Amino acid sequence: MSVRDSSARWVPCPTCGGDSLFSPENVYRPFCSDRCKGVDLGAWASESFRVPEDNPPDSETFGDPKLMQ
Repeated sequence: MSVRDSSARWVPCPTCGGDSLFSPENVYRPFCSDRCKGVDLGAWASESFRVPEDNPPDSETFGDPKLMQ
């Protein structure tokens, strides 16, 4: 993907930061390659990427007024 078409939309690859064609022609979009797509998948699978959890500990009474008396 070294030739840049002015009508194409180029975005930074989420994994390596390189140019990635954001188009149906790029089967790896938004990634630039199969390698970058695999690296991202591996990070999710190993739980390197996690959604933060804001739940209170189980030992705390939360929300139930009967338990808070």
